[in-house]
Amino acid sequence: MRRLFVPALITAAVWWLWSLSAPIDRPPGVLVRAEPEQTLFSSPQPEIILKGWKVKPLAQYKIDARVLCRKSYEGDPGGDIAPYDVAVGWGPMSDTRILEKLDIDQRMRFFQWKCYGDLPLPRKEIVRHSCNMHLIPITDSIRDQIARLRPGSLISLRGQLIELTDPKDGGKWYSSLSRTDSGDGACEVMLVRSLTERD
Repeated sequence: MRRLFVPALITAAVWWLWSLSAPIDRPPGVLVRAEPEQTLFSSPQPEIILKGWKVKPLAQYKIDARVLCRKSYEGDPGGDIAPYDVAVGWGPMSDTRILEKLDIDQRMRFFQWKCYGDLPLPRKEIVRHSCNMHLIPITDSIRDQIARLRPGSLISLRGQLIELTDPKDGGKWYSSLSRTDSGDGACEVMLVRSLTERD
């Protein structure tokens, strides 16, 4: 009996761990219609210190989106302040019919997509409705929420787009303030003050 129990226990544990990160199936159709909302501050905002880093708010920001991919950077440079990157999509990039034709990945703090065959959307529409975000959780509980996100999660983020200054060498991370840019410098650097999920 013991010989059967141990493999069964291992199998159950592997399945449980996989289920925590497995993509969430979503029906076809646009699931997030709202566009991100950004409001630039009319005057310079006070800096705050978070884990030794200087945080300078640039704009109020809120976004409703579908999670396309999440990657951990814990242990990497900057992983203490921004432990996870989350690639998200809204509008047509929240539609399963579009996403199932794209191969989406994250590496080295970039979000990448490929399409084998004809693009399901014009390239500029893919860029305009998706982004990679370096998320800076304001609390440990928000950090834990981010860690549990899965492809297919539907989320609402509230906070600020920011400029970060590294305490070690003074290097800066600047948030993009545009939804139409791509490549180096196009990621949003967001101080997350609240994160909610919906079914």
